[in-house]
Amino acid sequence: TAPAETLLELGSGGGNNAAFMKRRFDMTLVEPADGMRRVSEALNPDCTHVEGDMRTVRLDREFDRVFIHDAIVYMATPEDLRQALDTAFVHCRAGGAALFAPDYVRETFRSGTDHGGYDGDGRGLRYLEWVHDPDPKDCWYQVDYAFLLREGARTWVEHDTHREGLFPRAQWLEIIADAGFVDARAVPLEHSEVEAGAHEVFVCVKP
Repeated sequence: TAPAETLLELGSGGGNNAAFMKRRFDMTLVEPADGMRRVSEALNPDCTHVEGDMRTVRLDREFDRVFIHDAIVYMATPEDLRQALDTAFVHCRAGGAALFAPDYVRETFRSGTDHGGYDGDGRGLRYLEWVHDPDPKDCWYQVDYAFLLREGARTWVEHDTHREGLFPRAQWLEIIADAGFVDARAVPLEHSEVEAGAHEVFVCVKP
């Protein structure tokens, strides 16, 4: 593909990816959640921020690259995923490329837990993340978060549940092709903080 200067991130959240990627690209960030977008605007005032849903947003502009990180997991049905990838295709210029990075495909999914926390000035947080699949025959899994928060002598608990899409690798490649992309392939994610072979991403090109 040709050299890339512009990048569209769909589902950009709090802007953590953009904080690093903006060194390389002129970035436009699309995020539906007001709170997330405000965090990103403070972190990345040099990026363009747009309120929008990755399934329906239309910017009347094309980009050299289109990127959807783990926000793609909130596409919990095949139709949602199709709509998001159609959006990516519409905004990718001819000869440009796209990258989609779900947390799991069906073949790599594993139930598990994670935990951690942080302390600040007079306050702190501890969390437990529990990833599990209530019904392996459907197309989603569940992530539960339990948060124990402390401020001064006061502590309290919050619980949050997320339903996230889980599709076989072949279905991902089929939907990518249906959107109009070519040369799609699954690539193992290599990162110092990620177990080898545990995750993979999809790359493709707009003809």
